[in-house]
Amino acid sequence: MAVCIAVIAKENYPLYIRSSPTENELKFHYMVHTSLDVVDEKISAMGKALVDQRELYLGLLYPTEDYKVYGYVTNSKVKFVMVVDSSNTALRDNEIRSMFRKLHNSYTDVMCNPFYNPGDRIQSSRAFDNMVTSMMIQVC
Repeated sequence: MAVCIAVIAKENYPLYIRSSPTENELKFHYMVHTSLDVVDEKISAMGKALVDQRELYLGLLYPTEDYKVYGYVTNSKVKFVMVVDSSNTALRDNEIRSMFRKLHNSYTDVMCNPFYNPGDRIQSSRAFDNMVTSMMIQVC
């Protein structure tokens, strides 16, 4: 079960951040922003190989005692960060990968909206919000 899902623009500012327990919201924002350093390291380590790959899943960025942070980057360098509860041991890597693909597809739908200005915060997309909510509630 995801406890926090974030969409981060190429310039490292948040387009969308949603966390499940709202009392820990600041903690999750901190985790997302610190994970951006790891994402940048992984992208620079891959270098040109990232452009040639079709798989944009970065895998586990870093684990903590309570949470695991996973990353995904699009071709346009938009980053998706997902924080998952560590107690959920049934969640496998391929399930995280499919959740990121679903998130990417939904993000693409937001980008295809003619009334959305790229670079603005994602606020008015009910379908995107519902998909993120379903990923946070879903127990694998």
